[in-house]
Amino acid sequence: MKQYDAIVIGSGVGGSMTARRLAENGARVLILERGDFIPREPQNWDVKTVFFDKKYKARDTWLDRNGNPFDPGMYYNVGGSTKFYGAAMFRLRERDFGALEHKGGISPAWPVSYNQMAPYYDQAEKIFRIHGDDSADPTAPRRDTPFPFGPIRSEPIVARLAERFRAQGLSPSALPSAINEGAAGSCILCGTCDGFACRIAQKNDAETCGVEPALATGNVDLVTHATARRLILSADGKRVEAVEVEEKGQVKTYSAPVFVLSCNAVNSATLLLRSACAAAPNGAANRSDVVGRHYMVHNQSALMGLSLEVNDTRFQKTLALNDWYFGDDTFRYPMGQGQMLGKLQGGMLTANVPFLPRFAGNEMARHGMDWLAMSEDLPDPNNRVTLDGGKIRLSVTLNNMDGHHQLVKRMKRALKRAGYPVVVVKSLVAHATAHQCGTVRMGDDPATSALDQFCRSWDHRNLFVIDASFMPSSAAVNPALTIAAQALRASDHMLKTDFGKLA
Repeated sequence: MKQYDAIVIGSGVGGSMTARRLAENGARVLILERGDFIPREPQNWDVKTVFFDKKYKARDTWLDRNGNPFDPGMYYNVGGSTKFYGAAMFRLRERDFGALEHKGGISPAWPVSYNQMAPYYDQAEKIFRIHGDDSADPTAPRRDTPFPFGPIRSEPIVARLAERFRAQGLSPSALPSAINEGAAGSCILCGTCDGFACRIAQKNDAETCGVEPALATGNVDLVTHATARRLILSADGKRVEAVEVEEKGQVKTYSAPVFVLSCNAVNSATLLLRSACAAAPNGAANRSDVVGRHYMVHNQSALMGLSLEVNDTRFQKTLALNDWYFGDDTFRYPMGQGQMLGKLQGGMLTANVPFLPRFAGNEMARHGMDWLAMSEDLPDPNNRVTLDGGKIRLSVTLNNMDGHHQLVKRMKRALKRAGYPVVVVKSLVAHATAHQCGTVRMGDDPATSALDQFCRSWDHRNLFVIDASFMPSSAAVNPALTIAAQALRASDHMLKTDFGKLA
């Protein structure tokens, strides 16, 4: 059997960035992916195919805290969920890395500072060819290099909205976008980016920016339709010896000196739990009993501002509002961020609101201006992922909602003052799995964390967990860029300490 230096389980943003960095520095890497490539086809941009037929979603069924089954809306494919993300790639704010007081409790400090992460944010923005300009953002973190490309220009109706926000004393800023627009490539700024796979490969995702360059090195092999069932530990439990995989109907094992788990926050945790054995009775990497705990997913609501004016925008996702991120004069606690959604289409509305007549959904979409309010939820050890008779059980109780309600209230007021007299709000917290994080948290203390600051397991020195599982807090911005930056940082540490390939 072919020999590898590292096995990466999962090809999402964490796994793909790790594989690319290791391979570009001479390491031989095997990527195991339970799904397959998303074909580039006309159906990629078809609302019925994507939102009604759900062609590209996994046929998973999980259980909620009451034991009731639900569809978690997972994607299992090369590139992971980034194939369908809205390409918004924010840095965490500098204060997000320290302990932060919220109305609902304390968001814990990270074992790594913003200053340590900043150079890797620079590198990740370059890899994902980010367009942006955060000069108008009152919470923008310090940066040593500008964005690789300038911001995506807002279309006229969105630009007018920004002016009306500024007239209210607000500070709309450019949303950082990972797309190949203008000089960066041939993006056509279509209306099928957020929630759709890109049929022309101009959305920069984990496949195009991670897997493809990794394969191009000649040091990487990719096996698809390979579902990891468990990690096999050494007799003393100090190392991972192999991974057991179900591959096209057969059970196989793969071995390497180093293993990287990058399956997403729920599936990485459940793989570790399924790997329980005599040497690790609570599951792999779980002497601290934190694996599966502290599940976070953001408190999120969609807002649609309605007016008599037709919104003919194609690429709508260009603005963010961070004025209330850390609070204001009347509510001193963090509230979170507002960011534009991709332009909603009538079929997308009726797919998610089944009792809404199609004609009504179409009219709302024509006249709507679409926003997302996103707030931090706090790590609660009782919000957790467990196994129930072999099925994944996700037990979640909402927390820290006061700040989110305050954010929604302010966003509604701002939209109404900007000329949208009717604002429809839809909560997105029920059975939420987008932006999942926190289930295999990193920290400074092996008693309260599963990983060190480089995502290495305290229990098994040749195991890393590099996906959103490692995040000690969720902050209130999209996690993809932070996962990418930490993957690069952890990979450099791995190359130096495990492979001796970096100075």
